[in-house]
Amino acid sequence: MNRGFYTILAAQFFSSLGDNALLFAAIALLKSIAAPPWQTPVLQQFFVFAFIPLAPFVGPFSDALPKGRVMLISNSVKMVGCVAMLLGTHPLLAYGLVGVGAAMYSPAKYGILTEYLPACKLVWANGWMEGLTVAAVILGAIFGGLLAGQRIEDQVERQFGGFEFNGGIDTAPEFAILVIFGIYLVALAFNLYIPKLPIEHELPKRTLSFLIADFWRCFIVLWKDPLGQVSLAVTSLFWGAGTTLRFIILAWAAASLKLDLEQATQLTAVVAVGLAIGSVAAAKAVALEHAVKVLPLGIAMGFAVLLMVFVSDWRLAWPMLVLIGALAGSFLIPMNALLQYRGHQLMGSGHSIALQNFNENISILLMLGAYAMMVRAGFSVNFIVVAFGLFLSVAMGLITLKHRHDQD
Repeated sequence: MNRGFYTILAAQFFSSLGDNALLFAAIALLKSIAAPPWQTPVLQQFFVFAFIPLAPFVGPFSDALPKGRVMLISNSVKMVGCVAMLLGTHPLLAYGLVGVGAAMYSPAKYGILTEYLPACKLVWANGWMEGLTVAAVILGAIFGGLLAGQRIEDQVERQFGGFEFNGGIDTAPEFAILVIFGIYLVALAFNLYIPKLPIEHELPKRTLSFLIADFWRCFIVLWKDPLGQVSLAVTSLFWGAGTTLRFIILAWAAASLKLDLEQATQLTAVVAVGLAIGSVAAAKAVALEHAVKVLPLGIAMGFAVLLMVFVSDWRLAWPMLVLIGALAGSFLIPMNALLQYRGHQLMGSGHSIALQNFNENISILLMLGAYAMMVRAGFSVNFIVVAFGLFLSVAMGLITLKHRHDQD
């Protein structure tokens, strides 16, 4: 692989690092303003909501420009979201603006792989992309938790209390957001050096009616394609489940392991370590044409989640969470590569990734919404864990049976 590929990876790493660190800084900011607990999962809903209404437009936008330029514009929007949060905008609204940047960014970061690399390298390249994204999740969770933790809070009060920035950066969450702004700036610098590729799928029209009709046509095409259908269903389920699991782990760590927010964020990073292990294993062992053979691993992941109700010691929690992450990574990477390959063949990479984001983020909204309602209703953490694990296994089982039936 040449320097261009590694430049793409570096840009993605720092942008994802900023996204993940900012999540925990925003959670700490909500706590500092005494926001009700149900707003914590809703924070992620505000982030992902933009992916849904913008889906008909961000795909064509990504395909209409060189994807490196799209990534640069998207990172700039994320930086505006950071500044809005520092200027006193409610964390839900400001993180939603960062979500707009992420919605624009995603079709470009994955779509560029299908344009830059041959099909035989897609699983391998996805392993690298997801591996570095997982590293960003790990470091972002740890970094965000540390920056927003009590030790930094004490340092900020002593050293930055008089630093004027719209009234002063005098809390750890505000200082964390300022640092994360710098991370996005590094990502933007790498965006400037991403190779400029020729535009492959120029739109014949750019009117609103055409874009919506074109999106709907592509939506039907991808869901009717046998391989597109199964890969889209699996990735949508995974991202809905994976995003919700991060918040469940935070609540479970506080209730069952008696950990504070800084320590609990490290447990979410442990899942990401497992995800990296599973991603590397899948990238080496699973060829693109055999991607559907990993479906049973999704069923096993749901049952692994059920083990959480029996664990009350952090030393047992670590290997269990690594196992959950490894099972997730081992079926996500082949499914992601398969979806990108079929989407690129059927309609163009930017369109297909936008469709993927549309479906995945509807799944995230629904599953986070269900979790927020259970929290608000007062259900115990163990009840939520059992319901979540059983739902995941049953859903993956139904997808597997449906695919086998379609193949017969």
